[in-house]
Amino acid sequence: MSDSLNTLSLQSIQSEDAWVSVIQKMDEAYADLVHSQVEVEQKNVELEEAKSFSDSIQSAMNDVLIVCDNDGVIEGVNRALTELVGEAQEALLGRSLLTFIDEDYREKFQTFRARIQAQPIRDFEIEIQGKDGKVPLSVNCTARLNHRGKSVGMVLVGRALGELQRAYKELNTAHAELQIAQQRLIQSEKMASLGRLVAGVAHELNNPISFVYGNMHVLRRYTDKLSTYFDAVAQGESRDKLRDMREQLRLDKAIKDLNSLVDGTMEGADRVKEIVNDLRQFSSTQVSEKALFDLRHVVHTALHWIMKETRFTVDIDDQLPNPLNAYGHAGQIHQVVVNLIENAVDAMAESPVRCLGLSAKADNVGVMLVVTDTGPGISDKDSAQIFEPFYTTKPVGMGTGLGLSISYGIVSQHDGELSIENRPDGGVVASVYLPNQESVSA
Repeated sequence: MSDSLNTLSLQSIQSEDAWVSVIQKMDEAYADLVHSQVEVEQKNVELEEAKSFSDSIQSAMNDVLIVCDNDGVIEGVNRALTELVGEAQEALLGRSLLTFIDEDYREKFQTFRARIQAQPIRDFEIEIQGKDGKVPLSVNCTARLNHRGKSVGMVLVGRALGELQRAYKELNTAHAELQIAQQRLIQSEKMASLGRLVAGVAHELNNPISFVYGNMHVLRRYTDKLSTYFDAVAQGESRDKLRDMREQLRLDKAIKDLNSLVDGTMEGADRVKEIVNDLRQFSSTQVSEKALFDLRHVVHTALHWIMKETRFTVDIDDQLPNPLNAYGHAGQIHQVVVNLIENAVDAMAESPVRCLGLSAKADNVGVMLVVTDTGPGISDKDSAQIFEPFYTTKPVGMGTGLGLSISYGIVSQHDGELSIENRPDGGVVASVYLPNQESVSA
């Protein structure tokens, strides 16, 4: 009897343990279901947010967006396309993209559908039928891949060429205005430099003009004497009287002087012509064709003008070789040289030793012009900014801050290089490299 009771008690305990285990498993299963439900709901929220994010981007796009399968059946579009064709998004889904493409471009469109599997298509031009007529588009197209990397369709993004053309036109207009502004700045800087040289140029012109003026006065006196003598000859005066008149008027000396007076006058006129040509070349707004020119003459002309106007004495160490040819626009390089020499001379205004060095080296490819001074040099702060427009270390009214910036641009346009550095023994060295022959790529 006791054994039977023990057996029943053991079976009861085992039964209770089984139910507890079942309940525990049910609790675990329920917890898993709740956790899975939370994850599903969270994924749904993320999907909705991702879809909202994607829709907002597509709606904000001004470019046309079309998503289609490999057969060209539309699976998705954005607001830009619906506005362009004048149809709702629901009406476009499921239709073939070819129904919107102009007939002249359909065959062309079919050809790149095979190419897209290998690589994206860029700037492909097609025309689609819009609500107001044909609209040319510049299209970029890429393949749309599934999670296995297999192509399941295409994504096309297109921009109306009218917008691109308008953008290009605005860009070209802005570029043209920038070029005009640049030329005006260059001309303004030329005139500023020219203003500083006016006194020296006026003095330079005054010498040959005064020489020509004096010679012409002498020629006029000689002309009066000869006219008096020839009038006497025409009146039939005696030979003795004509001889006395010739001696009295000193006609023999006048006749001997005629050739030298004419030669001197011509030399003075030629000198005036050279000065005027140099001045016109420097101040001209027109750009002539590039050609070989005498860089030595350009440097000496600039040096001569500046020294005429300089208020203090400067020693010149001129070691320029002769000949010294360069290739480019002589007038533009003249402006560069004027600026470099002006800066060097101005820098030495307060220096106890004022020496301007001019030297050059040439080879079969180019020429290197070097201008040195004995000024205080360039500070570390200024050395990083000397080529920036409108940056100047000179007092107000003494510089525009455009000279070195414009000079750098001119030298660069000549396929050359301009550098300005401090000398180890004090002062500054400015180096200008220029080609001395036409570039192969020009």
